[in-house]
Amino acid sequence: AIISFCGASDSPDRGLCGAVHTQVSRAIRNELAESGANTSVLCIGDKSRAILQRLYGKNIILVANEIGRKPPSFLDAARIAQQTKDFNFTSGKIVYNRFKSVVSYSTSEIPLFSAAAVAAAPKLGVYDSLDEDVIKSYLEFSLASLLFYCLKESACSEQSSRMTAMDNASKNAGEMIEKLTLTFNRTRQAVITRELIEIISGAAALD
Repeated sequence: AIISFCGASDSPDRGLCGAVHTQVSRAIRNELAESGANTSVLCIGDKSRAILQRLYGKNIILVANEIGRKPPSFLDAARIAQQTKDFNFTSGKIVYNRFKSVVSYSTSEIPLFSAAAVAAAPKLGVYDSLDEDVIKSYLEFSLASLLFYCLKESACSEQSSRMTAMDNASKNAGEMIEKLTLTFNRTRQAVITRELIEIISGAAALD
């Protein structure tokens, strides 16, 4: 099985941050459409689970909730990595949002390798005294470190996207208020003008 981690705030629990959730979920959905039942998904964040649940609920093997409410820590990543120990996979990937700038981020992937793939790597021979336990410990720490990196990158992407979304919302609200104020003033002026015309017309009729 292939385990894909659609992550972090690879897709956090909080909203109001633009397309942060949908970008990651779309990448996972495309992967599932191609590979089908052979792919399992670990969702880090409830938003990605909600998006994928309807069509690919059977592929979701684990959901990590309460993500994004506080700054991610290495302990969070280690706990998530610990939960994957019981799952066997031949290969995998972490799908996350990589922070580029305040107004830009990109959906990226980091490959994951099984213990068998690492043990069979041709350049592994340059290291001395690498037994099965050492490789296992390395893989566990490597997964936790990669998850922590993705959590941090996605958290930055989420905050910058939320800031941009709220700034755009404030600008749009300001424009709407200006238009509504202008419409109100025009309507008020029209009512006053009509009432003055009626008063003048009534006075002229009495004469």
